[in-house]
Amino acid sequence: MIGAAIEVHRELGPGFLEQTYEQALCIELANRGVAAEQQLVIPILYKSHRLSDARLDLLLDDELVVEIKAVETLLPIHRAQLISYLKAGAFQLGLLINFNVQLLKDGICRVIWNS
Repeated sequence: MIGAAIEVHRELGPGFLEQTYEQALCIELANRGVAAEQQLVIPILYKSHRLSDARLDLLLDDELVVEIKAVETLLPIHRAQLISYLKAGAFQLGLLINFNVQLLKDGICRVIWNS
């Protein structure tokens, strides 16, 4: 996943909208034979009541949630959003990737959530 993101960033650089990076990343992952679901809808539940839905940018191999950003700086709310998605979908591993950086390694945050 990270290698594919680096390739997308190398080709496009910073400055585009999130959905541009999402589309490019899907193409790159497909070229590498990695299965990815795009804009997967997951229900948000409260005490067994469905409140609304959330949309995951990407889900790889039914276990890795990828949240794509194109912002000046990753903020704690971005990490909280990813953690909320992990909880809602009962996933454990997530990547928060900000493409609006000069070096992509500075825009990657790995998040692990254990219930």
